[in-house]
Amino acid sequence: MQRANQTAGQALTHDIVIVGGGLVGASLGCALAPLIKRYGWRVAVIESSPLASQTLKSAWQPSFDARASAIAEGSAQRFQQLGVWDAMRLEATPIKRIHISERGRLGATRLTAEELGVAALGHVIPNAWMGLVLHQHLASLPLEWHCPAKVEQLTPIAGGHQLQLSDGSQLTAGLTVLADGGRSGLKEQLGIGSRREPYEQTALIAHVGVSQPHHGIAYERFTAHGPMALLPLPGQAMELVWTHPSGSERARMALSDREFLLQLQRAFGDRVGRFTRVGTRYTYPLSLVTAEEPVRPGLAVLGNAAHALHPVAGQGFNLALRGVMDLVEALEQGVLANRQLGDMTTLQAFEKQRSQDRANVIRFSDGLVRLFGLSFPLLPHARAAGLIGLNLIGPLRRGLARRAMGLER
Repeated sequence: MQRANQTAGQALTHDIVIVGGGLVGASLGCALAPLIKRYGWRVAVIESSPLASQTLKSAWQPSFDARASAIAEGSAQRFQQLGVWDAMRLEATPIKRIHISERGRLGATRLTAEELGVAALGHVIPNAWMGLVLHQHLASLPLEWHCPAKVEQLTPIAGGHQLQLSDGSQLTAGLTVLADGGRSGLKEQLGIGSRREPYEQTALIAHVGVSQPHHGIAYERFTAHGPMALLPLPGQAMELVWTHPSGSERARMALSDREFLLQLQRAFGDRVGRFTRVGTRYTYPLSLVTAEEPVRPGLAVLGNAAHALHPVAGQGFNLALRGVMDLVEALEQGVLANRQLGDMTTLQAFEKQRSQDRANVIRFSDGLVRLFGLSFPLLPHARAAGLIGLNLIGPLRRGLARRAMGLER
């Protein structure tokens, strides 16, 4: 089969260039492995941060403050396809149950792995560990790394894009994938706008110790000031995601650990016993952000560069990973149809599939935030009744859960 990087009048240096070697870009590199082998593609990854070169065992230094992500069961199955799940699960804490409630109301919804016929509803994994596992796997693949390096200029050319790197390299690619998060400026450089809808909320994130075993239960609790979540971590620790009206988080960031834990106890209650310690606290403002042009000829946008969601439903990375797998599938279908890698027909087919999944996830997570953020008369009672009803109506609850887990779309 003709190599995909042979274009009229110009031989491109690379078939695919992935901008960003974080969780999304690294997952894409792993997912492309069979196609690299099958078609002889030349693929480069550009990453601005230095990569760890040690083995997993020597590089991993567990920290109470390490940021973690909730990985849905569907994402765990996709990591299994990529050949990295056996290593990934070594530091994964399974979510056995999910408890959803509203402060001051009796209604609650409970989901269990047993009722859905799975070993776990999801898993909480430190981001640093996921990155190490993915990079160790990538080290065994025929990929070209430019690290540390940044893309200083990204220019459309016939048949693809030209990339000028900070290390002095100049690459040309039939397909460039932006997986570098939402703040690189490359989208803006290309004139790709984003729709931004601020929630006027800020997430405060920290790890907290608890006085009793969490038994693998994840909690989602809606309060008058915003949702809060607790995710299970190894031992008697949990990751806290506590949303605040923007500006009000500054007072809590200034509290002593003791006073912070007292306020957290009052807001959450005693379902996990006493809160015994808190690690480093981080904050970031929340907005619903979607790229206006996720694809262009020779260009695809993935991960946070394509969409940023409210963390209330924990769907951001899971949505991104589905995008990775869909892109790889679309590229193979395009090659089988004898199309170039950056062909717009291929990329539009990819975007058509992604747009529906993305819309469903945004509707679900955004709807939760806005529903529980309203305080019209009688609405709290309706929400409580809805939570009770959802807990009683098994098939509806299971259907919603399977979609949230990435097992159905």
